[in-house]
Amino acid sequence: MDYKDTLFLPTTDFAMRGALPQNEPARFRAWYDERKIYEKMKARRKGASVSFNIHDGPPYANGHLHIGHALNKILKDIITKTHYFFGEDIRYVPGWDCHGLPIEQQVEIKLGERKKSLSKVQIRELCRQHAKEFIDVQRNEFKDMGILGDWDDPYLTLKFEFEAEIYKALCQIAKKGILIERSKPVFWSWAAKSALAEAEVEYKDKEDYSIFVAFDLSDEANAKIGAKGAKAVIWTTTPWTLPANGAISLNPNEIYALTSENLILAKPLVESLVSLGITEGKIVKEFKATELEGLNAINPLNDRASKLILGEHVLMDGGTGLVHTAPGHGEDDYFVGLKYGIEVIMPVDEGGCFDQTLKTKKLFRADVVDELVGMHIFKANEKILELLGPALIKSGKFVHSYPHCWRTHKPVIYRATKQWFIAMDEPMPSGKTLRQVALEQIGKVKFYPQSGINRLTSMIENRPDWCISRQRDWGVPIAFFRDKSTKEPIFDEKILNNIYEIFKAKGADAWWQMEISELLPQDSGYRPENLEKVMDILDVWFDSGSTWKAVLQSGAYDAGKFPADMYLEGSDQHRGWFQSSLLLSCAINECAPYKSILTHGFTVDEKGQKMSKSVGNVVYPQEVAKSHGVEILRLWVAMSDYSTDLKISDNILKQVSEQYRKIRNTIRFLLASTSDLNEIETSNFTRLDRWILTRAANAFSSAEAAFRNYDFSKGFNALLNFLSADLSGIYLDICKDRLYCDESDEPRRRSAQSAIALITRALLPLIAPTLTYTIDEVMQFAPHIIKEGKQDAFDLIYKPIEFDDFLEFDEILIKSREKFFELIDALKKDKIIKSTLELVLQTSSNEILSNDILGVADWFMVSDVDTLQSEEALAEFKINDEIFRLVKSSKHKCPRCWKFNAKEPDELCPRCAKVMHAR
Repeated sequence: MDYKDTLFLPTTDFAMRGALPQNEPARFRAWYDERKIYEKMKARRKGASVSFNIHDGPPYANGHLHIGHALNKILKDIITKTHYFFGEDIRYVPGWDCHGLPIEQQVEIKLGERKKSLSKVQIRELCRQHAKEFIDVQRNEFKDMGILGDWDDPYLTLKFEFEAEIYKALCQIAKKGILIERSKPVFWSWAAKSALAEAEVEYKDKEDYSIFVAFDLSDEANAKIGAKGAKAVIWTTTPWTLPANGAISLNPNEIYALTSENLILAKPLVESLVSLGITEGKIVKEFKATELEGLNAINPLNDRASKLILGEHVLMDGGTGLVHTAPGHGEDDYFVGLKYGIEVIMPVDEGGCFDQTLKTKKLFRADVVDELVGMHIFKANEKILELLGPALIKSGKFVHSYPHCWRTHKPVIYRATKQWFIAMDEPMPSGKTLRQVALEQIGKVKFYPQSGINRLTSMIENRPDWCISRQRDWGVPIAFFRDKSTKEPIFDEKILNNIYEIFKAKGADAWWQMEISELLPQDSGYRPENLEKVMDILDVWFDSGSTWKAVLQSGAYDAGKFPADMYLEGSDQHRGWFQSSLLLSCAINECAPYKSILTHGFTVDEKGQKMSKSVGNVVYPQEVAKSHGVEILRLWVAMSDYSTDLKISDNILKQVSEQYRKIRNTIRFLLASTSDLNEIETSNFTRLDRWILTRAANAFSSAEAAFRNYDFSKGFNALLNFLSADLSGIYLDICKDRLYCDESDEPRRRSAQSAIALITRALLPLIAPTLTYTIDEVMQFAPHIIKEGKQDAFDLIYKPIEFDDFLEFDEILIKSREKFFELIDALKKDKIIKSTLELVLQTSSNEILSNDILGVADWFMVSDVDTLQSEEALAEFKINDEIFRLVKSSKHKCPRCWKFNAKEPDELCPRCAKVMHAR
């Protein structure tokens, strides 16, 4: 007789294989279209006592998504859903940065020479179209990842109302008295033809000249130190700045030396300069730096006077102790030059080429100046070295870390221009400076990881004033009028409010489209012909740094409260978005715009190398979705330590896929095992059920705590260890016999099913934030005892297992089982046995023999457990002082349950005989 039909084999329509790449797209589309899941999530938690919102850091609307975008958005989605499945009211409004240089550059490339024939407004419209195109591309790609949020009404910084809010934030900064305009050297990208903020600068290696140049002292300066023909020696790595030299700075607290070669050097540096061949080191005379203050040296390139001045910025860690000072080309130079009234000369145009200033200021001799006008400064270095002639004492090249433009990746320069700044150290109406308020607020923010507080604090402590002006077309204008005669900006509130209302209705293009007379309110008191427009635009970091205002405070978006519960971006945003958002909110609101900051690392290949198309190690999220499925990408995010760089490759994704397979198949077995359970029985749990419920409660509690602290890798480690070791590896393996072979209403079978149901009910919402697609699919096929009347995954809410009759097994039970199965592997390998059911376990342990866990035999998955009898054993082991022997059973195999408990061959064991008789 075939007894298979008499077994209660588990049954479920939930597929063993997810076929994720084929099945995910249809379910995701249904989430957004027919089922309107994000709206359902908001409605489901309406009135919840706790709410949570992430304010989205806007990706840039330029190009397709990369794996970093996927990491960022998936992490935001997991965190938002974690709060949702823990019962909280959630909000997530995605957004995009739509202005700025990269978009403008792409449009310029497409236009080529045509750009010269187009107006600013026409160029801006092309930029707007480019941004909108990629907003749609990226929105669809994010939706293809199953990210839930308000995709129907995302925030876009190019919307008219949004541009108006950005402008309003600028006006509020102006009213605080910390918006200032001044001519000052700033980071300048000659490649982008625009000023840069500190956040837009990255440091990379660059080869530069290292030169030592001798400036002859004037007769008066020679006389002052009792010398004749003395030369002040400077060291520089930027020969191209020498024409604009206005001074030489000395340290006021150091002694300077005149050497036998008639060279003036700082005494502490003479020895190191001997090793470089600058001097033989014989000191003829020593004197204080103050003796030369206010006197002159002579620039060897143009014979212009170079004033000898004193500056605390002059260090003794290299060079000569005499610092070439060009106030237009350096911040230290600028401030020390300001003190001494040194002229700020700027002979470099916006494209990084020498301009006509070389002629008007006579910065080169007349016979060579024409050759240099129009030459790029970096190409001019060799010519300048040639022109220095004998004044060039030593020349060489070296590689050092040098600032580069974040966008164009070209080296930047310091260039003095008139720019707008937000002052860090000017008192606001409250009496505090912006720096003070920002540092106070950082202390109130929760950081994940905690080390983020040190990074952001250091950056705020040391950052200069924020240069917010750019000389480009595509952005929000610094829409102020200036008095033509005085050049003073006008911050009249009536005018500012009128421009704000115009921008709301017509967008920021109105600043270029409309005449001054049209932009002024009636009865403004100003004559249009006496005014001129400021034509700069705002740094795009100002746009994104003020998004909290337009999204969280304007009432235009259903985005949750201000301050946001969390800002979440890559760790590079300590210098970018986290910082710009903090400064603008602290200036306007005197509080941080976020309660917590979470940062993640960057994606690298499995060897830890940066991804590069040329190397061929780039992983594209779209390709991962097609080959493995989005769920695998999500599980990779959750199982990775996102606080550092995250490794990803096809091999790593295959490993994650294997973990997903284990989770899916475990869930499948849980569903199948409860398919005929109509009611949960909690009053008669066996000791084995109590044990697994205890293990589950502990594992779920650990995972919940980790998830609430956003430590997803720790939480999943706890869950996977439980699922594979305790649940699948022990409990479900043991329970198969009673689930399949016991009578359907046998108490111990119903007890096991009830334990499984409780575990499943708690497990599903616990992993739903990460494996949302899978749990939604599970709910489609789950038996009613698991669903409890719920329709889909989004009806679930996590509740700990309601169980308090905890039981942990004695150590000897755990250790003896582990040792037992080590020996079983060897016996099976040697083909001594095929199944553990062939065995009887004999033991000296009264603790084991007396411990009723529904038959100790089940714990070891043998047919019986007995006291020590036979000396002839297949294997033997000890735990502490207790002996365990494995011997073959003398009984016969039951054809129904396969246990060796039958008295005769082909006869049913007593348990199966009873079940069959009842039928």
